[in-house]
Amino acid sequence: MSAEQIIKDIRQKNFKPIYFLMGEEPYFIDMIADALEENVLNEGEKEFNQTILYGKDTDPQTIIDAARQYPMMAEYQVIFVKEAQNIRSIGTVFEKYFENPVSTTILVFLHKYKNLDKRTKAVKLIKEKGVLFQSDKLKEYKIPDWVMKQVKARKLNITEKAAQLLVEFLGDDLSKITNELDKLAIVLKEGTTINDDIIEKNIGISKDYNIFELTNAMRDMDKVKAQQIVRYFSQNPKSAHITLVVASIFGFFEKLMTIHFLPQKDQSSVASNLRVHPFVAKQLLIAAKRYPPKKIAANISILREFDLKSKGYGNTSTTEGELMREMIYKLMH
Repeated sequence: MSAEQIIKDIRQKNFKPIYFLMGEEPYFIDMIADALEENVLNEGEKEFNQTILYGKDTDPQTIIDAARQYPMMAEYQVIFVKEAQNIRSIGTVFEKYFENPVSTTILVFLHKYKNLDKRTKAVKLIKEKGVLFQSDKLKEYKIPDWVMKQVKARKLNITEKAAQLLVEFLGDDLSKITNELDKLAIVLKEGTTINDDIIEKNIGISKDYNIFELTNAMRDMDKVKAQQIVRYFSQNPKSAHITLVVASIFGFFEKLMTIHFLPQKDQSSVASNLRVHPFVAKQLLIAAKRYPPKKIAANISILREFDLKSKGYGNTSTTEGELMREMIYKLMH
């Protein structure tokens, strides 16, 4: 069951006695927990019927004892067990309770960054009696599409380039992306299309000088533009850290190397194998002709060298800006 379906059921008051929310992506876990906090109890009921426990400060028996209590002047009590990944054992200790959970208690485990062993009896009981949700990290290539859906939910639109800019600037932190979209939803009229000008004005990402455009300049072998962008990074250190630049360019060359070894090198095959938009696949095919495998391998070695230098290995005085300028020069010559 998806996070969206679980939240829909919660809003329709279809509650389960156990919610075990686990996985690497905290954003979806927090979304479901927030929906439960907003929809089960009203503000007056929360004082006596909402309990927050922390895995590092509690133990299984304390949680079970709390869950066996009954609500006061409310239909339900809600117990949030935050940092549940710090509880020593979720297995056999809880099995008896999971077999027969109290119907008036909604027990919510926020078990972030780790997953339970799905072969255990406890997990099978959670699935049978409640909700087991595994929150996986979104694949990098899926995040721009996720951004577009989030924008649409806010009754706005966004260009593909603007979505890519957000992801390049904010990375895979879905909470940060959501916060920025919420800000835009406040200042923009419904139906507005978010483009790179709006991103630059409201979020502070330069539409011309960013990692996305640097990668495009390298793709097009536009050496002048690439150095202009790196010069901007050097003068505006907060605009792009060298670690993010290296990671983005590495991803670009990794895609090109994959293309060289594909049995079929047409646009459709590239889009399917790299899981990118067909337009992006077309641009990557052109770039692959500019960068043969031997040059790509050499460039990957260069990226590793400058990644180490940026962390102080073999470098004691060269600034980050100087490192980036030298790195880009070597990659394009």
